[in-house]
Amino acid sequence: MSLDHETMAGMLGRMLTIRMFEQRVSELFAAGKIPGFVHLYIGEEAVAVGVCTALKDSDYITSTHRGHGHLIAKGGDLKRMMAELFGRSTGYCKGKGGSMHIADLDLGILGANGIVGGGPPLAAGAALAAQYRGTDQVAVCFFGDGASNQGTTHEAMNLAACWKLPVVFINENNMYGISCSTDRSMSITDVAERAAAYNIPGAVVDGNDVIAVNEAATEAIKRARNGLGPSLVECKTYRHRGHFEGDPCHYRSPEELEEWKTRDPVDRFSRQLLEMEIMTQDRIDGLRSEIAARLDEAVRFADESPLPEPGELTQDVYTV
Repeated sequence: MSLDHETMAGMLGRMLTIRMFEQRVSELFAAGKIPGFVHLYIGEEAVAVGVCTALKDSDYITSTHRGHGHLIAKGGDLKRMMAELFGRSTGYCKGKGGSMHIADLDLGILGANGIVGGGPPLAAGAALAAQYRGTDQVAVCFFGDGASNQGTTHEAMNLAACWKLPVVFINENNMYGISCSTDRSMSITDVAERAAAYNIPGAVVDGNDVIAVNEAATEAIKRARNGLGPSLVECKTYRHRGHFEGDPCHYRSPEELEEWKTRDPVDRFSRQLLEMEIMTQDRIDGLRSEIAARLDEAVRFADESPLPEPGELTQDVYTV
């Protein structure tokens, strides 16, 4: 294991931040404080943190409708994120984007995306721009098992492979595209098998093991940065909540959910760091208290922020 103790402690901190942010969002949505829909990342924290820990600040990511975890792992500001969820003018998109469209170009976050399969072409484009400019930047595309069946995803992979673009495709396979199991939507067991069609590396990792994710991502990112082209890394994981908040989840059994919860990535990594004596329980409890205070501040900031003015409706849009 090449990660130092400080880095691993920071990874747990980011995983806890994602978990607690999403838990707070669930409560606020149920209380009617957040408009629209929210798709929570609870259960998948190891993927975002494992991957983003391997990135530089200057690298790019594209995200999905389930994007809060990606944004936090890449360094997103909790107050601006929460304000965007509240639809307030101090949010990342001035309250116009909501949960599924948060972006921060200064951090290389090219945007969450409500379109299934919308991210891969954007990631390929960012990678092409980096290649053209001659920088060492890499683009990472997070996409789900549903998007793995979209034509846009395959077109982006094919282009990236042909031109050896510095992009890494991270498949978050949580076994369900909304309510459709991958058993019914794919004729293969692993999404990573499709990498062979583009003559690029394909790897399958335990998406609930943050160290395994980081190791696979580090190798793929290094390959991309060295000009050797794209890779596909499939992370097998599971969302603890429904597809969206309010989803009754009749399509999966309570036994399946409980079995996956025994592999909870946050609990698992916490135990690992305790066993390795990198963290103490007091330090983990202290982290939780610090994060809770930051979330209190973020909610207060969002709640006190103004709504966008009606006159701003046509600002910051490409067409009217």
